[in-house]
Formats: sequence, C-alpha cells, structure tokens
Amino acid sequence: MVSLWLDRPRTFTPDPFVPDADYDTVVVGAGITGLAAAVLLARSGMKVAVLEARTLGAGTTGNTTAKLTLLQGTVLSGLRRQYSQKMVNAYVEANREGQAWLLRHLEANAVPFQRRDAYTFAMTAGGEERVKSELAAGRAAGLQLEGSSDSGLPFATRSIIRLADQAQFNPMDVLDSLSADFRVHGGTLIEGVRVTDVTAGGRSAVVTDAGTVRADLVVLATGIPILDRGLYFAKLKASQSYAAALKVPASTRVPAGMYLSAESPGRSLRTHPTDGGELLLVGGNGHQVGREPSPQGRLDELLGWARQYFPGAEVTHTWSGEDYQPTNLMPFFGQLPRGGGKIFVATGYNKWGMSNSIAAALAISAEVLGGQLPWADTIHRRITSPAGAAAALALNADVAKTLAESWAKAAVAKTDTGDTVPSEGAGTVLRQGRKPVAVSTVNGTTCRVSAVCTHLGGILSWNDAEKTWDCPLHGSRFTATGDVLQGPTTQNLTPAE
Repeated sequence: MVSLWLDRPRTFTPDPFVPDADYDTVVVGAGITGLAAAVLLARSGMKVAVLEARTLGAGTTGNTTAKLTLLQGTVLSGLRRQYSQKMVNAYVEANREGQAWLLRHLEANAVPFQRRDAYTFAMTAGGEERVKSELAAGRAAGLQLEGSSDSGLPFATRSIIRLADQAQFNPMDVLDSLSADFRVHGGTLIEGVRVTDVTAGGRSAVVTDAGTVRADLVVLATGIPILDRGLYFAKLKASQSYAAALKVPASTRVPAGMYLSAESPGRSLRTHPTDGGELLLVGGNGHQVGREPSPQGRLDELLGWARQYFPGAEVTHTWSGEDYQPTNLMPFFGQLPRGGGKIFVATGYNKWGMSNSIAAALAISAEVLGGQLPWADTIHRRITSPAGAAAALALNADVAKTLAESWAKAAVAKTDTGDTVPSEGAGTVLRQGRKPVAVSTVNGTTCRVSAVCTHLGGILSWNDAEKTWDCPLHGSRFTATGDVLQGPTTQNLTPAE
C-alpha cells in the first residue's frame, strides 16, 4: 500500500553521506518534526545535517491524514481528566503556536493548503457524552467551539461540535518546502542512512550503518525514540490506523469539513483537491501494532463503511500510519534523560502531529538557542497523574503478558522443514528447533527470517495488509525480507539458518 501523498514522482536529490563529517547538530528523521527543527536551527547559523533511514516523509508524516486543527477529537477532555486547567491551556497554546508557525510558512512559500472547519461528532450515547466533555474542555481552554445541528454528513449523528477556520494540506508539499528552506540555509539532507546509536557526553558520535559522524547536539525525530535511554518505549502505545482516498461520483454529496468521530472504531473524513476533482479521504479502525489478527480485515471494514455512505466511490489509494500515544496523554519533547544535555527528543503526538510536531521543534530550538516558551516550561514541569501512572503500569503489564504468550505460542508452532511456502501475501511463524522463524511469500518470493524482534525479543506477527512483520510489544515493524521500517529497533532481522 502506498499513501496518496507518497504516490508521486521523486524529484528530491539527497546529499551524499560523508563518514567522519562534523556538524553542530544532527537531526535524525526527515519527517515534519525533524525538518522543522532543522530549519529553525539552520536559520540560526548552525551547521546542521538531517539523516533519514529511508526517504523523505516515509514514516508517519507521509502516511497521515494531515489535518492542522486545534479541535483534536476528544483530546482536551482526556487531558483535563489528568491535569490542571493550566496544563491543558499550555497544550492548547503549544498547538496554537505550532499551527500559526506552519501556516505562516505555507503562506510565505506559496504552499497550497485549504481552510476548513473541523468537527468532532458522535453517533452513540457514549460518544455524545464525550463530545459534551470536549466542548466544555475546549471552551475552558479558550477555543471558540460551537455546537452544531447540521453535520453535513450522510449518516445520523447525535451531537457535533465545530471549530471554524482550521486547515488541511498535502504533507509532502510541506516537507518539500521545509527541505528547500533548510538547504537555502546551508543544511545537509541525507537519505538511506540509518542511525543505530548516539554516544552521550562531549561531542556525540552518531553511529550509522554507513559510518560515524560527530555533532555537538543531536535531535531524535524518529516517531518513537531509537535510543532506549528514558525508556520512552515503555511510556508509549504504538497504534496503527488505516486511510483511503476515494473518487466519488458527482451525484454523491461529499462533506466539506474535516471530521473525526468521538467513539471507537474511529471514523475520519476530509477532502483533497486534485486536477481530476476532489477526492474523499476516510480513515480510522485503529488497533495496537502487532495485535490484530487481520489488518486487511480492518481496512476492508473501513472501505465497506465508506462505500455504504458514499455510493459509487472508487478507491484510488489505501495506506496505514503508525502513531504513538503517551500513557499520560501529553507529548514528550526536550532533553533526553542520560543524554548529557546534548540529545533532544520529540515523540508521543497521539495522532495530532501536524501542530504538535512544530510545537516540539519550536520548543527544542528555543532550548538550544537560549529562548523561552512559557507553555513549554509548563509542560516540562508536569507531574504524572495517578491515572497516567496506572495506564503506564497496565501497558507494561500487558507487554509482559504478550511477550510470554507469544513465546509460548511459538514454542508449539509447526516445525519448519524448509519446504513450507505460504500462499501469496501470507506469512506464518514456524519453529527451527527452539528458534521461531518468520516465513512469508510476497511477489512470488518466499523469505525466511528470524521471528524475534531485534528490540526486546517479542515474537512478530504478520500484517496481511502491509505485508510486514510487526512487533506486538513496542511497535517495531519490518519488511518481509527483514529490513527495519519503524522503530524503536534499529537492527534488521537476521535470515533464518
């Protein structure tokens, strides 16, 4: 599956990697967080390099639905249940400043975007209560939220709230503009080089699969941190959700705003203008990475829902994105623990990365350059609530249980005799002695790799939608041939003996 945004000709030419090069700052990851931080630091006169393991936007940024809005489903009411009003206000101000900075950049660089109203809607009694809570929390935080009786949707809703004049765009247009800005200010942007380690203290050695470079500062903008210092993998739940672009007949009405349901399974809608007419984008049906028996079934269910309410819709693209939800619901950004004050991290946007990413980049650059952002100081001083602590304990207890159960299941798996060939697009975990082996067939080629995640040893599961091996512990994902797609791991799977 390839997202609507990533399905385009490649016009970007990366810079060459030079082993032993020296930089003031190395940014790891070429998504919106990494490039925004790189632009801000390069503008200050720093010598900055961005190292991307795959290609520009290949991670979450290129697989998002790209809504730039301060109405974020039911996020604010969730935060208010854990934090003071001052903390919720700081979150809103961070996102407001991130949104404003990005809109200024888009306007100044003639990057196309569309102004749209944002909606949160409910279809059930439980969802209706969550919408009411979000309305109260949003208004208390200063948002001009309005109740609405006309959703413009082709199905019944029980309640809906609206925030006017938000924005949407093609995220790859944004990355193109940021990368151009970065290079104008002397930045070096490298693709296809994976960072595997960063030393702390003094000048950091940034270790990659192509050699080592050095830097005074390092910014980890990799979705989930690739360094285990700080134990962020234990504070984040990795989730995967699905999206599709559909061409809708002229006779079928398409809603004009950006919509998100308050209940599960999630339902997201927006449009995207093209030369051939406006496409409808639908999303949702998320689940924890590696825990779903058939991700394809989740996608098929979403497509069935879309066709039910938008008759005659034809699918042009389908894709999935991986996001990270903090157990305490608040994003993490700033100095990495045990990083000697030289390594910075940004993670945990809880599916709202378009504004949170810029806020994180602004906060990190301010900290590096000696600036001060009151909202960032407030968020940094937060104390995990009892509910947040309980969520963290529950998450890690569940991880331990999943680890034990998956190894027990692998121990009784069928023995791999070497002649097992799964059907096209299928994968299965077998056993060579005591070693779990992941066997799959993709595009006519059968591959055998270790079924043990190279992060903390979880047994991988097959993703029949993306044709990948996914870890149910902390969300690491691999291609059928064993190459890393997303972290926290940095090591490929080894071929089976």
